Amino acid sequence: MCDDRYKEYVHLRDIVDKLAINKGDTLLISSDLKGLLFQCLEHEDDTDLNIFLESLMETVGSEGTILLPTFNWDFCKGVTFDYHRTPSRTGSLGKVALKRKDYVRTKHPLYSFAVWGKDAKRLYKMENKDSFGQDSPFAYLKEVRAKNLFIDVSYQDSFTFAHYAEEWEGNVPYRYIKEFTAGYIDEQGKEEIRTYSMFVRDLDKNVHVTINPMEEKFIEASAVRTYEINGVNFRLLSLDKAYELMKEDILNNRSRNLCTYDGQETNND
Repeated sequence: MCDDRYKEYVHLRDIVDKLAINKGDTLLISSDLKGLLFQCLEHEDDTDLNIFLESLMETVGSEGTILLPTFNWDFCKGVTFDYHRTPSRTGSLGKVALKRKDYVRTKHPLYSFAVWGKDAKRLYKMENKDSFGQDSPFAYLKEVRAKNLFIDVSYQDSFTFAHYAEEWEGNVPYRYIKEFTAGYIDEQGKEEIRTYSMFVRDLDKNVHVTINPMEEKFIEASAVRTYEINGVNFRLLSLDKAYELMKEDILNNRSRNLCTYDGQETNND
């Protein structure tokens, strides 16, 4: 862990220079930028998020890859997913990326990403039906040892990658695969009925996602670096290290650091 605090104001275009992001990195960004933009306004700085996005792109370079969540769960309610029109429900940076010609959206109707860089074409071509399948962007993130940059959000509210670990390492008793069927309009405008699946909470088990207690494990293993810039919290988490720590919690600790659920405390070791 590296706890860096910057007392002087850092301009929006320069923030990435303070983070341990390198050429060739694969970077997943989870963010709530309201606080950051408020500080920009207070200091009469630029508020165009394209500036921040382009600084990230310049830092990872052409050998790097950037993924921005553009998730939308309306498909679960039977609402048709339109590749070009269904909006992102997960942050302003993804919405900005969807308006750019140099980003492309992946195809899953629940867990899509706006992607750019070396592996953008590979990600775009994925046809995974299971949200967290071994042929999904989440498996890719583990494979390439990606970093997850969290900006002013908690793990509990934004660490979707944890559900990939739950599905593939635990046979956990509090989630199960559920299928959803609805309309799907692809990038060519063709409409059809499709079925996709998600590893969902078992509501009968009174499941509550926590994940935040994993922070201590991440710190102990030097899996995360933390920063405070312009009064905003940044975390840069190595997903390969995080995966192994979550696997350990799932297999040997009944997922106590990831969630709570009925029956979790029975037959304690």
